Amino acid sequence: MIYEKDTFLANPSQIIKTNDILEAKNHFKAFDFILQSVYEKLSLEYLKKLHSIVKQNCSDIQIIGDFKQSPNFIGELKTTRPKEVQKELEKLLKSYDMKSSKTINELIDFHFHFERIHPFEDGNGRVGRLLAFKEALKNDIIPFIIDEEHRLFYYRGLREYETNKGYLTDTILACQDRLKEILEYYEGDNA
Repeated sequence: MIYEKDTFLANPSQIIKTNDILEAKNHFKAFDFILQSVYEKLSLEYLKKLHSIVKQNCSDIQIIGDFKQSPNFIGELKTTRPKEVQKELEKLLKSYDMKSSKTINELIDFHFHFERIHPFEDGNGRVGRLLAFKEALKNDIIPFIIDEEHRLFYYRGLREYETNKGYLTDTILACQDRLKEILEYYEGDNA
């Protein structure tokens, strides 16, 4: 049964938000998109397209596929002001593109700065992690997936990156190692 608040009752003790279902479905579409465009150069248009896929049909956001018009925060951290988003993203993309070969550390740095700009009203974390996954594949770097076990360490790493890069770097490297273990398991004789 769907209620007025865009939720439905899965069973007597579990209410599910329809946006959660849409976001999960959209995440699969966005993942397909990054796989199909893995070698495409990052651009403002690419970022907007990815965001529009991630947030398609979600009712919790006013602006889909375009940059924020109101300030937002990551916890207590201030992010880039709306009127400066495009300029800051252009600088970030230009700086990142100028690097001839990218390492995991450069990818982590790019990811942090994207998250710090926080260009969209909502969905920045998902878009940022999808971009990092795409760029890892493009540059022959083992991707990372932030799992539930590492989620709080990841947020702490983002919070403290400017003064201590170690938390975010170590968290991402641990998540990268975990994905590598999974890949090796399925590539080996265990399949």
